[in-house]
Amino acid sequence: MALECTHVDGVRDVTPSALGCEECLREGSAWFHLRVCRTCGHVGCCDQSPGRHATKHFHATKHPIMRSIEPGESWMWCYIDEVMFEGEPD
Repeated sequence: MALECTHVDGVRDVTPSALGCEECLREGSAWFHLRVCRTCGHVGCCDQSPGRHATKHFHATKHPIMRSIEPGESWMWCYIDEVMFEGEPD
């Protein structure tokens, strides 16, 4: 595990792709918390949600960084380096 994210230069300003988890909305499923891909804007659900769609998006695309889009949270997670770091506040 890295001590810092080596992929932060790939963080982009993105527009979230949906108001909820894209896959859960299509399936009619529920989610707990939402994450947005900082490469493409895909919105997926957290690993505590049944679908774990944010992590599935990483495995399908290899987009390394997602950000929490929960109110009051600004942290990001790099799947490759397995490190959490603070992002910009809302």
